[in-house]
Amino acid sequence: MNILFLAPYPENESPSQRYRFEHYLQYLHQKDISFSYKPFLDLATWKIFFGPGNIGKKIWGLLTGFFRRWLLMFTIGRYDYVFIHREAAPVGPPVFEWIIAKIYRKKIIYDFDDAIWVPAVSKNNKAAKYFKYFGKIKTICRWSYKISAGNSYLAAFASQFNSNVTIIPTVVDTENVHNRIQQQSVMQPALGWTGSFSTLKYIDIIVPVLQRLQDKYNFVFIVIADKDPFLPLKNYQFIKWRKITEAEDLLRIHIGLMPLYDDVFSRGKCGFKAIQYMSMGIPAVVSPVGVNSKIVDDGSNGFLCDSEQDWYEKLSLLIENSGIRKQFGLDARKKIESDYSVVATRNMFVNLFK
Repeated sequence: MNILFLAPYPENESPSQRYRFEHYLQYLHQKDISFSYKPFLDLATWKIFFGPGNIGKKIWGLLTGFFRRWLLMFTIGRYDYVFIHREAAPVGPPVFEWIIAKIYRKKIIYDFDDAIWVPAVSKNNKAAKYFKYFGKIKTICRWSYKISAGNSYLAAFASQFNSNVTIIPTVVDTENVHNRIQQQSVMQPALGWTGSFSTLKYIDIIVPVLQRLQDKYNFVFIVIADKDPFLPLKNYQFIKWRKITEAEDLLRIHIGLMPLYDDVFSRGKCGFKAIQYMSMGIPAVVSPVGVNSKIVDDGSNGFLCDSEQDWYEKLSLLIENSGIRKQFGLDARKKIESDYSVVATRNMFVNLFK
């Protein structure tokens, strides 16, 4: 068996790619399965792609990416399967997918982990909305041999166009990366949130609650991200996200938060923040939107909060009770090991190529 992996961004850089399929690649090696990995963007373009400015460099990076993709099309015949994460190219219609499926008649394994058919672009690349072709997602679904969706909401969308859909959640490596447990025996636990610049807006949901809580309790609120939101809180700390310290930085948090708006895009999210927290024995307090209600067992390994008063009461309970935090954390870790870990899902991944 020989597999070609196509993804938008360089290897070991994008969280979406790292936690959707890259951490299974070592297991493919162990199974003596051959594969090649071909990203669209090079590393230099990736580093500037979602930031402001550098229009010329971004355009050049896209053009060189298209050039590499066209050269790659002449080698498709040597592969048995083509695994496509999100899209073969970040802009334009599904030309490469059409060549793979219709000209070479190769089996496409299509993987996605967000409601990427919903029109949305980075505020730093607003012009991209004219070139993204969001409608191509359903077309790629139709042409695919199998589809790997991150949750039931995404699977329901894909099932409109393809009957061969498997739900494989976004997972963590509990053996080699997320392999430590938070010590909850502290008097002043830290609350925290982790994510990217594109999801910082969700923190706004809980800022009023955090302000109320800081009037009563002495705690720090930590944000781990690639951009500082400069929150109006009494005790606030920003930690610049770094891949090399990702797990270590999470251990600065004792209670993990994941607020969401209840909209189409949020319902497509795969609950990865909650999974990260819970994998390290950190209770997750989340909005009951989409898959969050499946990942977090309310009152057992975390809390689901649907109103400002819910957030205030549940966070107060966890701040005051280290014993509850500890038990919730241990139960959360067990849930991740059994349902949302590489070990628990790697055979599901390999079975896509059958």
